[in-house]
Amino acid sequence: MAAADQRPIESGFHAKSSAAEVVEGIDLSGKTAIVTGGYSGIGIETVRALAGAGAAVVVPARRVDAAKAEVKGIEGSVIVAEMDLADLGSVRRFADEFLATGHALNLLINNAGIMACPLARVGPGWESQFGVNHLGHFELARRLTPALLKAGSARVVSLSSIAHGRGDVHWDDPHFNNQDYQKWEAYAQAKTANSLFAIGFDARHKSDGVRAFAVHPGGIMTPLQRHLTTEEMVELGWMNQDGTMPDVVKAIFKTPEQGASTSVWAATAPKLDGRGGVYCEDCDIAQLATEESQRWEHVRSWACDDAGAERLWAMSEEMIAKV
Repeated sequence: MAAADQRPIESGFHAKSSAAEVVEGIDLSGKTAIVTGGYSGIGIETVRALAGAGAAVVVPARRVDAAKAEVKGIEGSVIVAEMDLADLGSVRRFADEFLATGHALNLLINNAGIMACPLARVGPGWESQFGVNHLGHFELARRLTPALLKAGSARVVSLSSIAHGRGDVHWDDPHFNNQDYQKWEAYAQAKTANSLFAIGFDARHKSDGVRAFAVHPGGIMTPLQRHLTTEEMVELGWMNQDGTMPDVVKAIFKTPEQGASTSVWAATAPKLDGRGGVYCEDCDIAQLATEESQRWEHVRSWACDDAGAERLWAMSEEMIAKV
């Protein structure tokens, strides 16, 4: 089972390692990466690190002009292309256009996401956090699989979150059609889904040399928090009433460059050769949570469960097939 593989491997890095430190000495020349959400927050720092190591990076973006302006100063090869994760037609067009180039895809970083937003519907009525964070990326990865296989050795990184600890997928009602919408429960199930997706994808393609990893980047103040009010962040303990950050939070939270480090590590670390289908945090494989685990660390059993991964895959394929 995937849970049995959740054992740290002494990576040599730590929670506050930067993306640049993680990729130092790694040559990605001649390799191609796709980073969703790669023009803000930890996404742009992921792009900066990969491009700096020599990779040609493609950044699919809903707001193309804004994305081009943000990545303009990054050294290396960075191309912005149009794609909206909330629109499967857009996802399919982007993937088909990439496949048409004939390029192999070495790294796919499913980084983009939305968090704790008001109830919204995408696609055929899907709850938006599940639709964007999981189903959009699910279809993107499936469509791009031929390019990943063409690389011979490739990695897929799925951005999860410690928020998965709030709960499993709402298997009987993932889109909140028959229950009151709870934005944090919706975010939690989407992040659990991101972790289970990595297990499912890895199981299907590891024999072809394509490995997948789930990543918790850590606590970082980024545009991801745009739907949260100051009052909510105070209630969560992330902020003081005067808008400053409590000392205990400062000790735990990371800068965007530090937050990008685990994604970059999962995408490039030689120590992960031959491994996959695991949940990573702080530039290492996370351990399975116990009763002693703090709420901000380790991976819960439902997010690294082989049976859950297969159940999610089947459910997701059924949803996607209708669009």
